[in-house]
Amino acid sequence: MFDLILKGGEVHDGCGTPGYIGDVGIADGMITEIAADIPTEDAAQVIDVSGLVVSPGFIDMHTHSDFTLIADGRAESQVHQGVTTEVIGQCGISCAPVLSHDAIRKVAPWYTDKARHKTWLGFGEYLDALDESALGVNVMAFVGHGTIHRAVMGDELDPGEPEDIAKMAKLVDQCMEEGAGGFSSGLEYFPGSLAAPDHLVPMCEVAASHGRLYATHVRNRDTEYDLGFAEAIATARQSGTKLQISHIQPKFGAPDYAMNHTLEMIELARRHDVDIAFDVIPHDWNHTLMAAILPKWAQAGSIEDVLKRLADPEMREKIKANPKPMWLIVKAGKWEDIVLLNATVNKDIVGADFAEIGRMRNCHPYDVVLDILLEEGDNLMGCMWSSKSFRDSDVDLCLEQPECAVISDTVAIANDGVLKDHIGSLSGYGWAARFLQYYVRDRQILSLPEGLRKITSIPAKRLGLPDRGKLKPGFHADICVFDPANIASNATAKHPRRYASGVAHVLVNGQLSMRDGQRTDTNAGRVLREFN
Repeated sequence: MFDLILKGGEVHDGCGTPGYIGDVGIADGMITEIAADIPTEDAAQVIDVSGLVVSPGFIDMHTHSDFTLIADGRAESQVHQGVTTEVIGQCGISCAPVLSHDAIRKVAPWYTDKARHKTWLGFGEYLDALDESALGVNVMAFVGHGTIHRAVMGDELDPGEPEDIAKMAKLVDQCMEEGAGGFSSGLEYFPGSLAAPDHLVPMCEVAASHGRLYATHVRNRDTEYDLGFAEAIATARQSGTKLQISHIQPKFGAPDYAMNHTLEMIELARRHDVDIAFDVIPHDWNHTLMAAILPKWAQAGSIEDVLKRLADPEMREKIKANPKPMWLIVKAGKWEDIVLLNATVNKDIVGADFAEIGRMRNCHPYDVVLDILLEEGDNLMGCMWSSKSFRDSDVDLCLEQPECAVISDTVAIANDGVLKDHIGSLSGYGWAARFLQYYVRDRQILSLPEGLRKITSIPAKRLGLPDRGKLKPGFHADICVFDPANIASNATAKHPRRYASGVAHVLVNGQLSMRDGQRTDTNAGRVLREFN
């Protein structure tokens, strides 16, 4: 007996092998049979998918939906483009553990006080709160170094003494026991920017002891890209952990050969048994928190402390004089290539570039940046921007590497409900669709089977997710059915909240979350706590 048969589609198993015409039988949330022709007499439901691709659901192994899924678990922006599993807690940022309920606001990315939710302290409590949400996608959660650091050290400019690091490592271990799927760091963000390998290795050793992944947003990907990547490799080598280099493509300011050199560094380390893989964002736009442009000293302390510095004319001049801002494109003054991506108070100018905003306000663009941060007030940490800082040629080169995965680096949101004014990135509503549209179909950097492998079986294997990421009997029925000729991202800088098109059906744990291109009311996602 089948709950559902997907009939006559082009079946791709997610392993990179060519597709074939066949049927997929589903029962009790699992794939139970795949064959050229499954009899339909014993099926409760049959969907004709002829002319469409039947693929494993897409796995986004790097997102920041830690709080948006608490606020609105439907994950509309992801489900509409075939995503069935997200991995949160990246770049050192996670919603737990915290020492007080008030601290949730400080560590939670894309926090909104419009959300009604349970509170938590420990990591397990956070996962329990997430589990009580109606989730449109499955969720695996990493614990972030930045959150761990704040729980032990607060917001001071202090990386910690050995006894503090020991407390952090113990806390990481506790989070792993409570269901964290890995450990992450964000070394360009405060307080990750305070940490050196000496501080990170003990925590990575804990991740290694649990067989979990260490994912890192490295310290620098521009002029000193080689130091940033070498630091990540050294941390993995010393700790024995599996290393995932997040969104590896170099940024504006890096030399032309940086991507090739980085891949050579990785290959040499692998020859000496360092386990390294990496992922890329399928876009030439780079996005981040606007507050990350501030020097470390300007980010220390509470949000109130940061706002006071932004309001002080002398402090502002010192901030603008920072010789090494996180984005060198800012130092170069290429304001026309930087757009405001997300804001609360200033949502009316989202999508405009900073050269344009400067003209509108009759103000230098750098002062506009600091003005906007000040105007956002308590919402300062939710203010985002995006810049044209990546090269397509670097993305192409990475995609050609067999171990490379494709990620969104975004958040699961919706264009209705409490998150309707939020945005995670320019490709947040269409990263997977754009990858299949631009890199696979239009430019043919990869074949369709290889492209699908980048967003299904590769991340599943790397993450240690059992029985997901492939279309095989005995695997969970996380499935995307789409039209390869018409799948497309519809998001633009001016209109970033348009859902992707070309996806016909999406199943999460065997239940239809999309049917005939329309979102259903079903949210069958689960918090994943079993890894191997």
